[in-house]
Amino acid sequence: MTTDRPADSAGFATRAIHAGQAPDPTTGAVVPPIYATSTYAQDGVGGLRNGYEYSRSGNPTRTALEECLASLEGGSHGFAFASGLAAEDTVLRALCRSGDHLVVPHDAYGGTFRLFDRVHAQWGITATPVDLTDLAAVEAAIQPGKTTMLWLETPTNPLLAIADIAALAELAGWHGITTVVDNTFASPYLQQPLALGADVVVHSTTKYCGGHSDVVGGAVVVGDAELADKVRFHQNAMGAVAGPFDAWLVLRGLKTLALRMERHSDNAEAIARFLAEHPSVSETIYPGLTSHSGHDVARRQMRRFGGMVSFRVAAGEQAAVELCARTKVFTLGESLGGVESLIEHPGRMTHASVAGTALEVPADLVRLSVGIEEVNDLLEDLDQALGTTGSVR
Repeated sequence: MTTDRPADSAGFATRAIHAGQAPDPTTGAVVPPIYATSTYAQDGVGGLRNGYEYSRSGNPTRTALEECLASLEGGSHGFAFASGLAAEDTVLRALCRSGDHLVVPHDAYGGTFRLFDRVHAQWGITATPVDLTDLAAVEAAIQPGKTTMLWLETPTNPLLAIADIAALAELAGWHGITTVVDNTFASPYLQQPLALGADVVVHSTTKYCGGHSDVVGGAVVVGDAELADKVRFHQNAMGAVAGPFDAWLVLRGLKTLALRMERHSDNAEAIARFLAEHPSVSETIYPGLTSHSGHDVARRQMRRFGGMVSFRVAAGEQAAVELCARTKVFTLGESLGGVESLIEHPGRMTHASVAGTALEVPADLVRLSVGIEEVNDLLEDLDQALGTTGSVR
């Protein structure tokens, strides 16, 4: 199996369909096969065919996905993992040592913060949560000689804060710090962190990359060979790799990523405008609204504003919880980025683990993962769930 990549100048959708996915040389199959094998015949002792010996170390289906992810993120090396947290854990173990200090978002995804606070802290790695929209606060949090990594999410989960990747990467560069960007919410289609100066990109490919709520996976993409060698060693040594069927599902999802992200963004923009005018909503949080404090930065570094919308219910926490139970098209569930629309109460669901910490989210917050259904159906569903007396706008 070959993994030829189209020219870097090819359009995003072309690379999503073809990068790492040349027709199978034996059969001519245009879709990469699922190589459901654990081991590979060798042509004599140490005589590996195309470098494959054992599927923890490498699998052709996973290679195809890794080639595609690298191309879409504008990197030189991609790595596919069993989950987004497995990808994050591998980056931390590959690049950090006991005694190191990290600067992280003050509104990071709860699972990421748990990894910092309750797993790696046991091994002497500390993390300081900071508002990454405040460059002065970020610089003040850097501990000379100790801080080795700046970890970004943008947009953040679930408050959709926007970090200026280029400015923060430049600041990190001055201090000799590695910049890691969780690009899950934006996806490779909407945002290119490596082109903006970041060193490492991580994804939960469960979300927009897979796009169909049928697979769990993660990814790391880098543009530097030395970083790639460190990640590759730890990926193989730790073993939390994507299985061949999971890799195949994510690769299939990437083929339609550009189309889906356009529809996600169209629908989310319409919903954000609707919520911004609704009397039962005290605040609508969406980077595409000019009222969002990060709107100008998002417009500069993102192609569109994405499919995630958060809002606060004016009547408080219980009303927010009850609202989540009244939707009919929006499904009450965790995760995000699938073709179907989801609704959740972060304070009691995805972010319950950070209650009582600096990352605690407002109790009246509702998060929407806006799918690709007909937008009028989504608007009508929110309209009835909110109990509005007016017509859908």
